[in-house]
Amino acid sequence: MTAIALPPSLPAAAQGHSPSSQRSPQQYAQAETSISEITNVRLTATETGLEVILEGLEDTVTPTPTLDGNALTLEIANAVLVLPEGDAFRRFAPSEDIALIAGTTSTNNRVQLTITGSAAPPIVEVTPTPQGLVVSVEPRSEIADADSTEEDSLRVIVTAEKTPEEAQDVPISLRVLTEQEIEDANITSFEDIAANTPNFSTFSSGSNRGFLTYSIRGISNAGVLNRDTAAIYVDGIPYENGNFINIDLPDLEQIEILRGPQGTLYGRSAISGVVNVTTRKPTNAFEFDSAVSYGNYEDFQIQAGVGGPIIEDKLFFRVSGNYGARGGYIENILLNEDLDEQAGGTARMQLLWTSPEELEVLFVGSVGDYQDGGGTFVRIGDDPYNVSRNIPGFTNLSTNSQALRLTYNHADYRLTAITARRQAQSEEALDADFSSADEFTLLNNADSHIFSQEIRLQSPESAKRFQWLIGGYVEASSFDNNSNIVFGPDQTSVTELIAGLAGVPSSFVTDVTGNQLTQSETKNQALAVFGQVDYQPTDALTLTVGLRYETNDSKLERLEQTLNVDFSVFGLPQNVTIPSTINTVDNESEAFLPRFVAAYRFSPEVMAYGSLTAGYRPAGVNFQAADEANVPYDAERSWNYEVGVKSSWLDDRLNVNFAFFHSDISDFQVNFFDPSTSTSSIGNGGANITGAELEIQATPTAGLDIIAGLGIVEGNLTNLTNPFTGVVSNADELLAAPDLTYNLALQYHDPSGFFGRVELSGFGTTIFEETNVIQQDPFALVNARLGYEFENYGIYFFANNLFDTRYITNGTVSDGGNLASYGVPATYGVQLRARF
Repeated sequence: MTAIALPPSLPAAAQGHSPSSQRSPQQYAQAETSISEITNVRLTATETGLEVILEGLEDTVTPTPTLDGNALTLEIANAVLVLPEGDAFRRFAPSEDIALIAGTTSTNNRVQLTITGSAAPPIVEVTPTPQGLVVSVEPRSEIADADSTEEDSLRVIVTAEKTPEEAQDVPISLRVLTEQEIEDANITSFEDIAANTPNFSTFSSGSNRGFLTYSIRGISNAGVLNRDTAAIYVDGIPYENGNFINIDLPDLEQIEILRGPQGTLYGRSAISGVVNVTTRKPTNAFEFDSAVSYGNYEDFQIQAGVGGPIIEDKLFFRVSGNYGARGGYIENILLNEDLDEQAGGTARMQLLWTSPEELEVLFVGSVGDYQDGGGTFVRIGDDPYNVSRNIPGFTNLSTNSQALRLTYNHADYRLTAITARRQAQSEEALDADFSSADEFTLLNNADSHIFSQEIRLQSPESAKRFQWLIGGYVEASSFDNNSNIVFGPDQTSVTELIAGLAGVPSSFVTDVTGNQLTQSETKNQALAVFGQVDYQPTDALTLTVGLRYETNDSKLERLEQTLNVDFSVFGLPQNVTIPSTINTVDNESEAFLPRFVAAYRFSPEVMAYGSLTAGYRPAGVNFQAADEANVPYDAERSWNYEVGVKSSWLDDRLNVNFAFFHSDISDFQVNFFDPSTSTSSIGNGGANITGAELEIQATPTAGLDIIAGLGIVEGNLTNLTNPFTGVVSNADELLAAPDLTYNLALQYHDPSGFFGRVELSGFGTTIFEETNVIQQDPFALVNARLGYEFENYGIYFFANNLFDTRYITNGTVSDGGNLASYGVPATYGVQLRARF
């Protein structure tokens, strides 16, 4: 087993190599949809064994394995053999180590493929392809242990971008969430993804869908001003800005989280990592799946997906979506209503066209619309779930995305082109004084557009020792933001400002009304070329060299700030209007980003690697600046060192992976906020980050899975100057980056249908703002899920935050008192699932 080039979109996974991806017989039955005809069986010799190709099977078929002595049997549901020789076949001694390969059709439309080893049961890898099911057979070097189970000899490989690869062969700190684990853990959001991934953390703006702060390996997107630190993809579409990523993710097939800088294989560069989300694709069989749940706080959620062929073997469709609504966790006792209720959902449509010439065209379109309650920040020390607000507030979010992906597989190369567009808009109103007084109301509108074009040309799938990839990427985006702070009659700070301008005592100034309006327009353009070469000088050693060149042009086209105040002095009406305009500020940056990797496989089960990678976050423009001098900020650059070990034990029933990393960062971008002027600025300083990840996945016995992860981060900021004060900040801690994260899941699938899962996710100390005043001490959350799975249905009872732990999810310093938002309290309910 040798490492091969990492595909631009990581393989769907190895995903099968992961013990957690094994399914119970009931779960296999849920995927049965139609009867497939196996029209031909071909045997071909390989360097290490044989390939058995079952032509005619759909590319979604997954067989059930059983082991009896030296014979491994794969049972394929809803299939029959229709061969020239009838409904059965036999091949005696096709190789020295394989005594017999035989196939039969049972009376209940199930095909049994039995492969018998001469001295020991074979090792089998199953790869679904559009042409049929490919069963790769390798002889086992020694007699299997007496207590080996059927999973020991089966590895299911699912392909993405036509490139199969096992996660254990990828020389990157990588977390793969397979479709089965996604369903078992009920993962439907980026927050759920992070809870199951060490050194990946998310922090929402309380319990509404406001800005989602996240960090990977200590590098966060804490602030709306600069570009995200991670590249986030959903079906190849880049998701930009924390304002627009805190949405539902239904109908998921696979999630890959790559930690560390990525730029030589992906169109969008990322200094902290990549989160690559893939939803279920259309197939040649009609499918339907759904889930409905109801819980406390009147929480109702429904999601469904349906798909199948429009023209058999050529054109396929899939439509999916979800809708949810719940009451709020926070009561506004002044208005006697919930503050943070939620409603909304998303819909997705896919069309897939394939041709015999290996051309494939996929169109994906999605829309989302959400209506949530107002801001959930409360003054630290107050009851976070009982507040007094004179303004109810709201947070509305709408999105729409489209992507067109073309892939062509030639004998000598593979070509992929992805065109994507995404538009997102948010509207927000909140009580900006966070009290029952009518002092300030914030109205904010943001509109984001992003268009991208990515092209990749890479070596064919058959390439072994020498693999290559070259690509190009173009991105154009715009972000318009309008912020309006409306003054109420209870405010005092504006009255004192006006009195100072008029030269009279503040008691003489009355009837103060008005607003402070900030309008901005920014545009960004990025152009990149990238490539990577993998070379195996020996079977055990793989050397990788990659290079990316990227240019970025950020432009502030307009920034208008207007203070408009009506008031009276001695009863005489007055008006003060103070305008400020900044026009056309350009900030360009470029970077050469090399990557070097060496991976050495000591045995088929143990691989070690080391890498040196350059990271980069572009320079940009600040659309909340107080003056032109604070508009531009410098690019963030890093050198990243990583060593790791990936290992599989006990015939793939135990995977243990470890990675150690260190990052030296220059011009580290940190957001600063000045509450007295409601303006922001970005300071640049140095940073050093050191950490590690340990991940364990085990299947000690059939049906029992153990999934564990541990992440450690230690970071220090140096030479970071506050742009507003000009003094060195005491922000020596990383923002929104817990120094410790861990996750543990124990789950059991019983052949009778019983299912149980318990999850533990923990966080170390977390700092939320640059003065280190607001922080969350270490805490842990416990979730539980208990259910029973029938042939096509499942019923589950769930409880999240089982012990009702109270914890801070975000915080900011304010003149009127420090503010914080708090996490979701204990929730529980019941869920029904169906699949046909």
